[in-house]
Amino acid sequence: MKTLDYIALILVLIGAINWGLVGFFNFDLVAALFGGVNTAFSRVIYAIIGIAGLYAISFFGRLRSEE
Repeated sequence: MKTLDYIALILVLIGAINWGLVGFFNFDLVAALFGGVNTAFSRVIYAIIGIAGLYAISFFGRLRSEE
């Protein structure tokens, strides 16, 4: 389970960096690396990062249970 947590955290960080680049510089790193926003592969990347973000919500519940 710990490995999955690290993978999710890395993907969430990639998503956060990507959104920061979009917000500050109007540059979409995922689209630049994987061929635009509407290609099938880049949509899969966005979906995986989104699922990792949803999974990361469970981190809050685990932090509460540790206290």
